[in-house]
Amino acid sequence: MRENGEHHLRKAGLKLATPTVPANLVIAISSRALFDLDTAHQVYEDKGLAAYSQYQIDNEQVPLNPGTAFGVVRKLLALNDSLTDAMRVEVVLLSRNSADTGLRVFNSIEHYQLPITRAVFCGGEAPWRYIVPFGCQLFLSAEPADVRKALENQVAAATLVSRQASDNENQQLRFAFDGDAVLFSDEAEQVFKRDGLEAFTASERAARHEPLQGGPFKRFLAALQQLQQAFPADEAPIRTALVTARSAPAHERVIRTLRAWDIRIDESIFLGGLDKTEFLKAYQADVFFDDQQTHCDRAADHVTTGHVPHGVANPPE
Repeated sequence: MRENGEHHLRKAGLKLATPTVPANLVIAISSRALFDLDTAHQVYEDKGLAAYSQYQIDNEQVPLNPGTAFGVVRKLLALNDSLTDAMRVEVVLLSRNSADTGLRVFNSIEHYQLPITRAVFCGGEAPWRYIVPFGCQLFLSAEPADVRKALENQVAAATLVSRQASDNENQQLRFAFDGDAVLFSDEAEQVFKRDGLEAFTASERAARHEPLQGGPFKRFLAALQQLQQAFPADEAPIRTALVTARSAPAHERVIRTLRAWDIRIDESIFLGGLDKTEFLKAYQADVFFDDQQTHCDRAADHVTTGHVPHGVANPPE
């Protein structure tokens, strides 16, 4: 059965795991993040693997509905229309499906005309181990354990917790990032968690000229800036924002850190503890990354939201 599925993929001109080629930005995404597989997953939960496999085969010509990351992926891939061959965005599918059950996923990719050609079907095994060979800078998944493994391998990763895809019609792709434990290390957040707000503020004021260490999304932000620089500043199809609970005077260290990294961010929103959701909506974020589960839960109904299980707020499970 598996060999038959692989034959269909080759016949359709689609590739299984192959060595990566040079690209400026490589995104790995799970099939459950790209498409809505809730119904199929429920079949698996209720009736087991054999029933799930048969369900997917019986419905392999029925396109799956878009998942929570579909809009972000479509906008990312559309950037290639304006980029040269030397600077590309690539999306790689990493799936726990077998090639047989994964055929429905690839048929759905073809249905929506998404230029995704590389994939790994792991037949029930965890796919995170292929992130590094593909040279991925970001991994989006619905599986928290896979996301944690990616973070352990120094790859930016997030568990998508949104309950529906964002419907932002803006053609510009807008990323929003939390600061501590996402763009930056959690060194300052450790002080806050241990000693409270007053100690955190005093510590950040004292260290305002000392750049923070990089967090898991530093390299991904740098890669986004590289893409932005391929376009005139007023025509860039990507926009970035820092959306942080920090306020003055803790803002200064953040600004000086980004300056020391030589990384520009388009908007910086210092909220002083206010809820982030309305500001994310006003910014028209396509996707938001935060290490705090409570912030993610509040934003999840309005913005495609990725929880980053990193730092002091996310102890090992």
